[in-house]
Amino acid sequence: MGRWRPPAAKSSPYITPAGFEALQEELDGIWVRRREVVKALAAAAAEGDRSENAEYIYRKKELGGLDRRIRYLQKRLPELTVVRETHSGDKVFFGATVEVSDDDGQMRSYRIVGPDETDTKTAAISIDSPMAKALLGKQVDDEVTVTVGDTTTTVVVESVRYES
Repeated sequence: MGRWRPPAAKSSPYITPAGFEALQEELDGIWVRRREVVKALAAAAAEGDRSENAEYIYRKKELGGLDRRIRYLQKRLPELTVVRETHSGDKVFFGATVEVSDDDGQMRSYRIVGPDETDTKTAAISIDSPMAKALLGKQVDDEVTVTVGDTTTTVVVESVRYES
């Protein structure tokens, strides 16, 4: 049996200006790191037998990972659309920070961003996520039903704000 998988769905090309700048800085930093890894790889290769040289093997794998990330960023950055327009008011659009409460009264806050800048630590969710798709276009006091797999959750939009 083959290992073929259908290609993943294309993610949205939207990103905030801060997210685009962070990806650009990451790419620049990777190029600097790559130069250091190449020097270390050359030094490890000069030590002789490469088949049992742990430093050489480690640096080759590290270089492969850096090259993979560079290729991805070089393809992805030109495709991205930087969303500079910020909305105001109480409707949910891209870039909004939304506070919702669930059936138990527990409050959660989400920031709707592009798929390249999602972060669980800061509750930044992708615009392609089920929660974000359900929240888009809603306003304060709207009840929203979110379905993920077999689980259905109902939340109420408590507040919407946009960072300038």
